[in-house]
Amino acid sequence: MSDLSAFPITERWPAQHPDRIQLYSLPTPNGVKVSIMLEETGLAYEPHLIDIGKNETWGPEFLSLNPNGKIPAIIDPNGPGGKPLGLFESGAILLYLAEKAGKFLPADAIARYETIQWVFFQMAAIGPMFGQVGFFHKFAGREIEDKRPLQRYVSESKRLLGVLETRLEGRDWLMGADYTIADIAMLGWVRNLVGFYGAGELVDYANLKRVPAWLERGLARPAVQRGLEIPNRG
Repeated sequence: MSDLSAFPITERWPAQHPDRIQLYSLPTPNGVKVSIMLEETGLAYEPHLIDIGKNETWGPEFLSLNPNGKIPAIIDPNGPGGKPLGLFESGAILLYLAEKAGKFLPADAIARYETIQWVFFQMAAIGPMFGQVGFFHKFAGREIEDKRPLQRYVSESKRLLGVLETRLEGRDWLMGADYTIADIAMLGWVRNLVGFYGAGELVDYANLKRVPAWLERGLARPAVQRGLEIPNRG
């Protein structure tokens, strides 16, 4: 039986299965990256729903694991050298889980770094820009009379979708024939942009061909379908 008592977060969200990876998350575009990855790899894990609407990420227990106060985060009781490892930042978690499982990250060094660069592209560009579109189009930002911020983020999001459209020419997945953590990182964000955020018309999504086909392929994967609902909102 693994001892996770060194992690204060387990006092607030106790582990029923301490020998499994502990996932602290919510089904948001960032959160589902990790739940999808865990479902795809088959690694044993235990999900804990963190309610960001109740500011649970800003409590001392969650901040003890992620001082930045954002989901997702994990604890792996069987980390490197058999020691427990706490980890935050979804991109870092994807890389860690890919290496742990030996899946969805190419072994070839060149292909490996090309995959990682697309993960970083999502982290640095797709996530922040699409998230701002959501804020200014769907949430509190709608009340701002000055529409220049929305226009700026919409314009940049259209450009980024164009980058993906070009990349997917002649490819089923971002790295070609192989589905990788680069795809896992992107799927939830593109899905949210045109679905939950309702911004498809704003970004001219209907004019794209390869990105919608890629998204459809991704959403058809059983592990993706499961991961999109984990942790269960109840």
